[in-house]
Amino acid sequence: MNNISKYIWIGSTAARSNLAYLGEVFSRTIFLFVILYIFLQLWRVTYTETNAQQLGGLTLAQMLWYLGITESITLSTPAVATDVDQDVRTGALAIQLIRPLSYPLYRLWNALGERAVAFGLNITVTIALALLFVGVIPLSVEGIFIFVVSLPLAFILDFLATFLIGLGAFWLENTSGLLLIYSRIRMILRGMLIPLDLLPEQWQPLLKILPFASILYGPARLFVHPDFIFASKLLLQQFIAICALGFLVALVYGAGVKRIHANGG
Repeated sequence: MNNISKYIWIGSTAARSNLAYLGEVFSRTIFLFVILYIFLQLWRVTYTETNAQQLGGLTLAQMLWYLGITESITLSTPAVATDVDQDVRTGALAIQLIRPLSYPLYRLWNALGERAVAFGLNITVTIALALLFVGVIPLSVEGIFIFVVSLPLAFILDFLATFLIGLGAFWLENTSGLLLIYSRIRMILRGMLIPLDLLPEQWQPLLKILPFASILYGPARLFVHPDFIFASKLLLQQFIAICALGFLVALVYGAGVKRIHANGG
C-alpha cells in the first residue's frame, strides 16, 4: 500500500467510525432546528424594522441559508486540538512517530474523514429546515460547484489552525485557554453569526483577507450568492493561507518533536 492509499484508508476508516454514531443525528436535528428558528425570528424582525429587502446583499431567505451553512460547517469541526494535546501529554505521539506515517497527515486525513460525515449529516438537516422555513433560493450549478471546491480547502485551513493550537502542548501546561480564545475569535471573524458584510465598513477589508474568513464566510457566501470574481479571490486566499499555516505547522511540529528526542522520548 503506497502512502496516499494509507492516508485515504485512514480517512475512510474515520468516516465509517463516525457513521456508527448516527444517534447523534437526532440531537443534531433538534439543535439545528432551534438555532435556525431563533435566527429566522431575529433576522425577520431586523429586516422588518429596517424596512430592507436585503442586508449585506442578502435577502431574508438567503440570510437563513447562509447561517445554516455556517452552522453546518461549525458543528462538523472535529476535536483536533484536544486530540493532539492528549497525544503529546500521554506520550501517544512518541508511539505515532515510529510508525511509517506522517503524524500531521495522519491527523489531517482522520479529521477530514470525520468531518465529511458530520458535515454531510448537518447540511442534509440544514437544507430540510431551510426549505421548511423559507423555501428555495436561486442556486446555480456553477455556484454549487465552486462551493464544493472551496469547502475542502476551508476544512484543511481550519485543521491547520486547530492542529497548531494542539501543538502548544509541547510548551504549555494546558492548551484549553488557547482553544477557547480561538473559538471566540472565530465566532466573529469567520462570519458565523453575522456576515462580514454587515460589520463596520472600515473593518471589512481587513477581516475579509484574514484566514478566518476563508474558512466560513467565504464558502457560505458563495453558496447563497455565487460570484466568480469573489470565488477566484477566495480560492487564492485559501491557497496562500494553507501554504503559510502549513509552513508554520511544520516549523512548530519540528521543534516539538526535537523536544521529545532531547528528553529521550
